[in-house]
Parts: sequence; structure tokens; C-alpha cells
Amino acid sequence: MDDIFKDLEARIAAEACTDMSEVRDGVDRLDRVLVRLIAERSRYMEAAARIKPGREAVRDEARIEDVVAKVLTTAKTVDLPAEIAEPVWRELIERSIAYEFKVYDATRT
Repeated sequence: MDDIFKDLEARIAAEACTDMSEVRDGVDRLDRVLVRLIAERSRYMEAAARIKPGREAVRDEARIEDVVAKVLTTAKTVDLPAEIAEPVWRELIERSIAYEFKVYDATRT
């Protein structure tokens, strides 16, 4: 997992970019890291599907709101606008729940 951040170490900071090729390189490097982190997150969804006792436990509205609240708190500390953070995470959560249902069903039949 440590080498996941090598792409980040090699990028030019956004504030230091002087042309679009540097901007695009930074975005591409960040995207590679984000994909790897989301893949890791999906493995936790697989674990949840394995551990949860019943299908009704897959969707947990209180947990959804808890996750979004935590994300918004963190977003504020790193100057990520809520207008980006909240819809991105809500979509990620919905897709994760759908994936968890798929894994849950596949492991129970």
C-alpha cells in the first residue's frame, strides 16, 4: 500500500503548475491514487457483505449519514467544497451499497 503514494510524490503541486500539461499530469497521478484507494474501499464492502448477518443490514441509513457527516467535516479541513464532496460521496456510497448487495447475494446462493 505504501507505493500507492509514489505518484503523488512525483507530481508538481497545483500552485506551481505553469502549463496545462503539468495540470493534466497532476490530475492523472491523483486519479491513479484515487482508483487504488477506491479499490481498497471496495474490499471493505466485500468484507461487510461477508460479515453482515442479513441482507436487510446491507443498507444502513444512519451509517450513510454518519459517513457523509464525517466526509464533510474532513472536507472542510482541507478546503474541499461541500458542493463537490457531498454528491461524490453519496454516489460512492450508493454504488458501494449496490456492490455489497451483489457480493452478499453471490455469497449466499
